[in-house]
Amino acid sequence: MPVLTSSSSSSSSFTSISLSIFLLLILYNTTVICSATTRTKTTHPNRQLSVNYYAKSCPQVEQLIGSITSQQFKESPVSGPATIRLFFHDCFVEGCDASIIISSKQQGNKMLAEKDAPDNKDLREEGFESVRKAKAVVESKCPGVVSCADILAISARDYVHLAGGPYYQVKKGRWDGKISMASKVASNIPQANFTVDQLLKLFSSKGLTLEDLVVLSGAHTFGFAHCQNFVSRLYDYRGSKQPDPVIDPRLLRALRMSCPHYGGNADIVAPFDVTTPFVFDHAYYGNLEAKLGLLASDQALSLDPRTKPIVQALAKDKQKFFQAFAAAMEKMGSIGVKRGRKHGEKRKDCSMHML
Repeated sequence: MPVLTSSSSSSSSFTSISLSIFLLLILYNTTVICSATTRTKTTHPNRQLSVNYYAKSCPQVEQLIGSITSQQFKESPVSGPATIRLFFHDCFVEGCDASIIISSKQQGNKMLAEKDAPDNKDLREEGFESVRKAKAVVESKCPGVVSCADILAISARDYVHLAGGPYYQVKKGRWDGKISMASKVASNIPQANFTVDQLLKLFSSKGLTLEDLVVLSGAHTFGFAHCQNFVSRLYDYRGSKQPDPVIDPRLLRALRMSCPHYGGNADIVAPFDVTTPFVFDHAYYGNLEAKLGLLASDQALSLDPRTKPIVQALAKDKQKFFQAFAAAMEKMGSIGVKRGRKHGEKRKDCSMHML
């Protein structure tokens, strides 16, 4: 799951689609073989969360949210990866408590909120918009009942399914967090050039395993990344003055055409999955085996002897990936859950703390 990133400008939607089509042409016209820190506690998540948490207080909550996510996905498919990335970034910083959605302007102090941290600056607006719209619909039917944190978790699941991925039950009962600090973000978000050791250290600090790391990274089966996240692989990999020797030469040529070493368009993005960039499937893992990973942190998973066997297994079996992804999302969705008024709140406006 390292660094899901995409541009928020309307022009980048065009550039991303153009680049993605270009890459597809480059790669399909040649032979590409893809196989068919503080430790955040997750204490007793099953006692805290329940699939039927709103069965009496808001029984139609999933249908209400689904009416928004299905419409958003039709109008703007990028809402899918944008919302899933938003969920990841929320859970990895202070737990799954919608603290990522708080606006700095609404905090009532000079402290920057998580949303405005450098590592979150390119979170796409479509993710925030999905939650905002869903919250408005839910509030109209069940005022003051459903947390923004649960709405984000359900929305992320919806988009996985709408893009062709698994449908899984979402356990609910999260409260919204009372703290949102930009200063807590950098040390808790994976970077595009992380080694497997660095990734494992971060994921284990969240109570996640080696397998969880590889499986959750499969969210990069769709979505896009800015050039800045992989440009060093193209020209000066780890200070070598040479490109990453692992990257497929055809992919290298295609990416260099759109991402110059210096002075390129900051809005240009490339697809994580160059074969099926708009579909949630298991092609990501086959791409890694074929040296078509976009980020260094992704490609590293197919090279390290600890993670390579998992990549190989998931590349061969889409259903295995789907089952593992659903389980890993449930596990991640239990990180740092807040419960009760002492530790949490139920916001009416997801961008604003309750007074």
